[in-house]
Amino acid sequence: MRNVCLTLILALGAPAWARDTSGNIEIYRLFGPEHPGIYKHPASITELDNGDLYVAYYGGSDEYGNDTAVYGSRLQMGATAWTDPAVIADTPDHGEGNPVVWQAPDGIVWLFYNNLYGATWSNARVLVKISKDGAQTWSDSYVLNFEEGSMVRGQPIVLNNGDYLLPMYHETGEDRESTIPTTQSYFMRYNPKTKAWTETSRIESEMGNLQAQVVQMTDDYLIAYIRRGGNFLPTEDGYTLRSESRDGGQTWTPAVRTAFRNPNSAVDFIKLQSGNLLLVYNDNMNDRTPLTVTISADGDKTWPYSRNITGGDNTFAYPYAIQTKDGKIHIIFTTNERTTIMHAVFDEVAITQRPAKP
Repeated sequence: MRNVCLTLILALGAPAWARDTSGNIEIYRLFGPEHPGIYKHPASITELDNGDLYVAYYGGSDEYGNDTAVYGSRLQMGATAWTDPAVIADTPDHGEGNPVVWQAPDGIVWLFYNNLYGATWSNARVLVKISKDGAQTWSDSYVLNFEEGSMVRGQPIVLNNGDYLLPMYHETGEDRESTIPTTQSYFMRYNPKTKAWTETSRIESEMGNLQAQVVQMTDDYLIAYIRRGGNFLPTEDGYTLRSESRDGGQTWTPAVRTAFRNPNSAVDFIKLQSGNLLLVYNDNMNDRTPLTVTISADGDKTWPYSRNITGGDNTFAYPYAIQTKDGKIHIIFTTNERTTIMHAVFDEVAITQRPAKP
């Protein structure tokens, strides 16, 4: 893997992804231990209306540290280096987690993040901030869901009727190294006209599930790929889960096992401009390596294209994927014991030119 500094690789001017890289995959090192918050895990990315890219991550001394804060950084359109990460959310004496930054169709930039009120994430709440000036300044925070154990991790989507659908989950259990079967994914639905949030039904599964990622196929039919719950012990039965809705995202089927292996880690799942579906995950039941991208061209029936975009003796975790207006696919993920944020950029053909292994 090309573990190089972004400012060095872009020294010649325009970002590398502005060039015709065709089947290439460019990977850049965004932020490491030398940047604020030694612990960095996970991160999110969005494209702003003016073409800037904006990344949010949470960092501090460790996952549960009371010193953790949410940091934001921007790559201005045409620039060659990201701005220095700056604190955009910080609750005194309480840790933050899992920031999701996303610009809505009306131009408002949303920042969702977890706020820790106890020893485990089962004591968390989800806080929200908004920006009306392109993530330059942020509002005060407010609580999205007061239920203890409320969590966020994945990006919202805009439904065909204009509503926003935000992936949420309710984490349960008092063990930092395990969740219990009552951990369930669900969604918060936002009506931008009434500015009201409502909950969908919850997704049940035998081991519990969390961090659903969703796409809409038709007005009524939606699909979610989901991280399995449980512990991190070695297993021969670890797979990504799947659920679907037939009523526009209001109610969801119990999650069932798929053929995609999963080491109890986050996945991401998006619909591309071509109409194809992209899933990024760790193709391994027990370790967060390699990081694999696979594409379906027939609406989730088959997944004939697959490529490991990075791998080896390290961890590559919590992928977060977007496709920008120019068609480029951007995936950010963490590595080096959760101290480093990486950024992969490629065209869809970089995956579809590589058939899946038999």
